[in-house]
Amino acid sequence: MSNFVFPAAEIPSAAVRGTDARYAVSRIFCVDADHAREMGADPTREPPFYFTKPASALTPSGSTVPYPTETRNYHYEMELVIAIGAPVFKVTPEVAKAAIWGYAAGLDMTRRDLQAAAKAAGKPWDTAKGFDQSAILTDIARVADVGLLEKGAITLGVNGVEKQHGDLADMIWSQAEVVSNLSHLYRLHPGDLIYTGTPAGVGAVVPGDVLVGRIEGLGEITLTVGPAE
Repeated sequence: MSNFVFPAAEIPSAAVRGTDARYAVSRIFCVDADHAREMGADPTREPPFYFTKPASALTPSGSTVPYPTETRNYHYEMELVIAIGAPVFKVTPEVAKAAIWGYAAGLDMTRRDLQAAAKAAGKPWDTAKGFDQSAILTDIARVADVGLLEKGAITLGVNGVEKQHGDLADMIWSQAEVVSNLSHLYRLHPGDLIYTGTPAGVGAVVPGDVLVGRIEGLGEITLTVGPAE
C-alpha cells in the first residue's frame, strides 16, 4: 500500500503490434535540424541537436486533439520513432544498432510561433515542443518482426494533399549514429523513444484538418485537429 499524497499518474505506454503487451515509456527524445536539409545530403554533418517531450505528451494515432492554446501557428512534423530495447551508454554505432528494439510512426507537433520566439531570445523550447498531446504515436512494431527500417518512403498528407515526402535512407545521421551519439549524453534504457527528424515540408494546420502519414514497411499514422478549448 502506497503513501502517495495523491494517486500516482498512469504510466504512459504504447501498444506493441501483434501482442497484448505494452511498451512503458519513460522519456521522449527528439532530434532537430534545419527542416530544409533534414533529409538529404548535408556536407557539414553537424552533431545532432536534441530536445525532449514529457512522456505524458504521448497520444495514440487516430486521436482527435484540440488546437493548442497560446499559438496561431500549429505545425506537424512526420517522423520515424525508435524504441530502445537495451541499456546503452557511450556505445559505438554498431552496438547502438543492436539496441533498437522497435519502430513507430510519430508526429512531433509544434507551436511554431512559440519556438521562433524562444529561439530568438535564446530560451528553451519546452512550451513550443513539450505541451499536452504533442507526441503522436502508432503502435510499436518490433525489429524482430519488421527488420531494420533503413530505407523506404516517409510521407505526410493534410486533407488528402501530400505535404512531406522523403526516404529513410536520406537521413543526415543514421539511426545507429543517433542512438550512439545520444548515448554519450544520457544513459539510455528500455522505455526511451527517439523521434528521429522530419522531411522538408512542415507546415501549419487548423481545426478540422486531418493528417495521414505513412512509413514504408511500417504503416500509417492519423490525427484530426479539433477546435480550440
